[in-house]
Amino acid sequence: MSSENGSVDEGAEGARPEQLALIRETVRKAKVPRAKPRTWRGAALAKELPVARVLVDKGVLHLDRYFDYAVPEELDAEAQPGVRVRVRFGAGRGRVREGRREGGGLIDGFLVERLAESDYSGPLAALAQVVSPEPVLSEELLGLARAVADRYAGSLADVLQLAVPPRSARAEQRPSPEPLPPPAPPQTASWGRYERGGAFLESLASGGAPRAVWNALPGPEWSEELARAVAATLASGRGALVVVPDGRAVARVDAALSSVLGEGRHAVLTADAGPEKRYREWLAVRRGAVRAVVGTRAAMFAPVRDLGLVALWDDGDDSHSEPHAPQPHAREVLLLRAALDKCAFLLGSWSCTVEAAQLVESGWARPLVASREQVRAAAPLVRTVGDQDLARDEAARAARLPTLAWQAVREGLRHGPVLVQVPRRGYVPRMACANCRAPARCRHCAGPLEGQESAAALRCGWCGREEESWHCPECGGFRLRAQVVGARRTAEELGRAFPAVPVRTSGREHVLDTVPGAPALVVSTPGAEPVAEGGYAAALLLDGWAMLGRPDLRAGEDALRRWIAASALVRAQGAGGTVVVVAEPTLRPVQALVRWDPVGHAVRELGERAELGFPPVSRMASVSGPGEALAEFLAAVELPDEAEVLGPVPLPVTAAGGPRRVGAPPVGERWERVLVRVPPGRGAALAASLKAAQASRMARSGGSGGEGAVWVRIDPPDIG
Repeated sequence: MSSENGSVDEGAEGARPEQLALIRETVRKAKVPRAKPRTWRGAALAKELPVARVLVDKGVLHLDRYFDYAVPEELDAEAQPGVRVRVRFGAGRGRVREGRREGGGLIDGFLVERLAESDYSGPLAALAQVVSPEPVLSEELLGLARAVADRYAGSLADVLQLAVPPRSARAEQRPSPEPLPPPAPPQTASWGRYERGGAFLESLASGGAPRAVWNALPGPEWSEELARAVAATLASGRGALVVVPDGRAVARVDAALSSVLGEGRHAVLTADAGPEKRYREWLAVRRGAVRAVVGTRAAMFAPVRDLGLVALWDDGDDSHSEPHAPQPHAREVLLLRAALDKCAFLLGSWSCTVEAAQLVESGWARPLVASREQVRAAAPLVRTVGDQDLARDEAARAARLPTLAWQAVREGLRHGPVLVQVPRRGYVPRMACANCRAPARCRHCAGPLEGQESAAALRCGWCGREEESWHCPECGGFRLRAQVVGARRTAEELGRAFPAVPVRTSGREHVLDTVPGAPALVVSTPGAEPVAEGGYAAALLLDGWAMLGRPDLRAGEDALRRWIAASALVRAQGAGGTVVVVAEPTLRPVQALVRWDPVGHAVRELGERAELGFPPVSRMASVSGPGEALAEFLAAVELPDEAEVLGPVPLPVTAAGGPRRVGAPPVGERWERVLVRVPPGRGAALAASLKAAQASRMARSGGSGGEGAVWVRIDPPDIG
């Protein structure tokens, strides 16, 4: 080392002396080091508003509140409401030096507001660091996050983790583009096919806030119609937000927005866009450079300036339900935004959920539908094949595909591609009447009845009561049957039957976006159907009982939604489009598909749920955990007087190596579940009581999980 230093002092030429000289010059020009971001011991505080109210990123219910910190004078300019900060958390009252609390772990948080004095009487710890001067948490976003946390019995910190993407310093350093002037109001175009379509666009363009449930006509025009609704909102000088189920739908709306608006007027927010790109797009929206957003559920909290429209496509899709705590649904978040921001609301789909029908029945939203003539002109011909047809059909018994299906495939392949929808395997069967196929339900709570391997009696999947003398309330029958699981070899059989035709598959492992308009067989699972150029010539919807027999309150509604989504990709009846559904023709979802009447199906389903006290007419919560912990929780919680507790019932044991759903028991553990049901108007009280009990329990145990954990979920999507 001495010889090397000597050579440097002698000024020898080469890279090393230059590097060392550069280091020395950098050190000489360096600023005086800041005080360590630990305690700011002895540092002067800000002269004005020296207290910062901070939301710490702990995410546990018993710490779901704000904490006050002192603002050092050096951080005064950067410590503004909405910025990210780091603070010391967890120091006790005894760790005080020079009037400043010290110690604790260093955690992230958001600075909510600056105050002149604190409500806390003891010494305050100082802000450790302002991570970035970029204000990312606005007052509007904070209010929305608080409303979502209260509705779903969750913590504000958990909601903000969903609402504010992780920081990227490089994205923050890049300036956002200048905002463009509002575009001209769009033409009505295909919105004229709907009875109030033109009036809806005119209201948006004039600054109004219409609320509509839109039953879209079959075909690919839905993405362009969404883009025109966004354009009308932008023309009024306001912003718009569109949330769709998946990346394929995002790509279609993205292309439609570019076509209608031009480039540079909208941002795309998806969770799989990459941290830097997503944060850069999000910042452009927050800064007001872009006024329109399209994305998946990750975009439901997008901080759009002067929000004028929130739109959601296909609210029945499972992808709209967030798996991370507190597990909000995009539809409910956008409903809260429409109420808080007093903006327009558009809920669109080819089908119609019961929640959408409830919005119309309550008068909160207006229906946006086409006339029956328009529906018949746009929809394909739908034909059915029931059990009696299959029993008489030799081809169906030999190859599990009825003659009508073979004929439809053969005829369709003459004119273009044919879609074959096959349900996913793994649906758990439930019991149904052997005569009319009505689901077998409990006489006490109307929950689904399940067969037991070790007993002849049936047991309710909700309240756990046994049923020994069941009879069907629809037809009076006494015989039961297990509901059927779908076919597994459909693609292979069709490939052998039509050897000269290419067979393409689209499913979970490999999802196709589009297929050419040439003749081909496209075998797809529900929700993965690719779009065909010019539309499919025909479609087969096989093994309908596999979807109708799912262990889910929404089995019929979801089956109809998936059938209509596939059928909407088929050419209109006038162009030869045909759909064959293999399911009992007398069932309500099948009849709704034949008539192309999803709204009528949803209205009737809503009426029945109102009589039986089912969601969404009632509010329901699921509470699960080990038996002792669950019993302890139920004994401590102060439920509303109107609450009805159903259960407990045992949950399936999670097998090692298999998939584990959100909230499912750990591998090998035996958990139980109860359902808590309250009448309309008491959902907020139910959520508040469950949140208070869970917070108290966590405070006593000093954590949020571990042995004896209890999971609470508001409005669970899978109640059986």
